[in-house]
Formats: sequence, structure tokens, C-alpha cells
Amino acid sequence: MMLRRAVALLVGALSLVAGATVSDDASAGEVIKMGTLAPKASPWGQVFTVWEKAVKEKSGGNLELQFFYNGQQGDEAAMIGKMKAGQLDGAAVTGVGLSKVYKPIVALQMPGLFRTWAKLDSARDTMKGEFEKGCEDAGFRILGWGDVGQAHVMSKGFAIRSPEDIKGKKPYMWRDDIIAPVLYQVIGGVTPVPLNVPEVLPNLNTGAINVVTAPALAAEQLQWSSRLDTIVSDVAGSAIGAVILSSKRVDALPGDMRSILTDTGKVAAAALTKRIRSEDDAAFGRLKGKMTVVDLSADDKSKWDGIFKQVRQRLGQGTFDPALVTKLEGLAQ
Repeated sequence: MMLRRAVALLVGALSLVAGATVSDDASAGEVIKMGTLAPKASPWGQVFTVWEKAVKEKSGGNLELQFFYNGQQGDEAAMIGKMKAGQLDGAAVTGVGLSKVYKPIVALQMPGLFRTWAKLDSARDTMKGEFEKGCEDAGFRILGWGDVGQAHVMSKGFAIRSPEDIKGKKPYMWRDDIIAPVLYQVIGGVTPVPLNVPEVLPNLNTGAINVVTAPALAAEQLQWSSRLDTIVSDVAGSAIGAVILSSKRVDALPGDMRSILTDTGKVAAAALTKRIRSEDDAAFGRLKGKMTVVDLSADDKSKWDGIFKQVRQRLGQGTFDPALVTKLEGLAQ
């Protein structure tokens, strides 16, 4: 019932934007090719399906969105590469994909920084102009922000309470993540397993990895959570995301089509943000009912906070501008 209501509200919202259809002299047959790691049946895919229908209806069939789900266009780094080469027009990406466009954006995902949506929203609103300009300068346009969820540490056969508990284990690390390697270096005594997202499930099946840090909804939709049995209740950080397009491709569209694409896209991204946050909360509730839940003690939290602080300091020594790290830490207070 909740799902049907959410979709109905999105359909209604999209019907209110881009009220005019395209003019008779607009070029026909424009297809915007979009990539995503999300499954089509996921909450992300459901929103994108509604968006596809809205664009087609508003343009009288002259403009269409074509989504490639489940990483059909490769991992996010590959999608960004294809956008630069003109083989893909856009993508719905996480912070990892955004870092391939404009690296400073992913600083929002530094560990221990933004553990509530309110804090993240406030900081991102402050930084949005700088971040979006950085993407524009790189040839990309952020159509709208749409987050992934709040990250939790999940494991198989043991609990992760303190940084010491992860030593000797086999944590998954996204191959293109620029923050996780620093985290594991600071902890020491642990060798993460670098994988792309489609490789995670097979490696969970074989036991090649036994620790995953991810939002509950993502872990559930990608079937990772079914191979794990323990979850930390504390939030490690907020996983960001956005819908991005090739500026060149958008600018090449006739004006009316461009308006339809961008106007409906903004509504879809806003709806996606609200929907995913709600769905992520619900997914965390489901996982708590299936897994052993670990509540960190004050001492455990203090140890993690110390590690996270060291990670941010190191990231400010080369990965990110130290002034950016300091500014974001201030915005997190």
C-alpha cells in the first residue's frame, strides 16, 4: 500500500511539471541513455520507471529515457568513462561515481562525519554551489541529488564492535573508493578485498569476504544481507548519490525537450531522496529482525571516533584540500 501510494504521488508530481509538450518542429526520436547499478525492481528502479513514462508522455514520444539496470553499463567508473566518450548520456551514481566527476564531493562520505540526514542536508546545501560548479566544469550536470542510505557495518559469524575486531577479517572495499583504503590503513592489521559492486555477492557466497559496510536498503536489494548475520546499529556515515547527465548531451537537445528532461528529473530526484530514506529506514528495521544486532558501548564509539578523526586528517593531506576537510568537520558539529 505504501509503495503504491508513493508511486502515485510521484506520478502526480511529475504530471505537474513541464506542462507543455514538445513543439511540432522538435527533432523526433531522441533517446537519453542512463546507467545504474540498481535493480529494476528496486525502489530506485520504480522511481526511474515512472520518470521514463513522464518524459515519454510529456514529449509526445519524441524524447525517451532508456535505463540500463544492474550495472549493465559496468561499474560506476565505467559509466562515467562512457559518458565522457559519448556512449552513455547519464547515470544515477553514488559518491564513488561522483568522485570520478569531481573528487571533493565524496568528502561528504568521510567516516563519522554526517550520521543524520539533517546534518548532511545542511552541509550539502552549503557546499552545493561549489560541488555543482565542479561538475559543470568537468562537463557534467547534476540533475538532482538522491541519496543511497545510512551505512552500517554487517558481518558473518562474528560481531564488529571496536576497530580491533576487524583485524584479520576480510572486509569488502569498493575498488574505486578513495576513502576506504585510508580507513583500513589507519586501523592496521587488515587487508580489504577490493571488488566492484557486481562481484560482491559471489564473493560473499564463497566466503572470500565476510564484512560489508553499506546502507541496509542497498544490502537488501543487492542480496548481500542474506549472506550476513550481524549488523551494527550505529551509523558509520551517510552514503550520498545523484542523477548526473552529460552537459554536452543536454545542451544538444531542443529547448523544449531539455526543459522536460531537467524539470521532470528534478522532481524525480527529489522524490527519490525522500523515498529512499524512508525505504532505508524500513530495510534497517527488517534486518534488525533477522540479524544479531550490535549496539556499541561508549568506549567502542570513542575508539571508532578516534580512528575516523585520523582518517579525515590523512585524507586532508593529499586526497582532499585540508580546508575542505576542516570546513566539513565544522558543518558536522
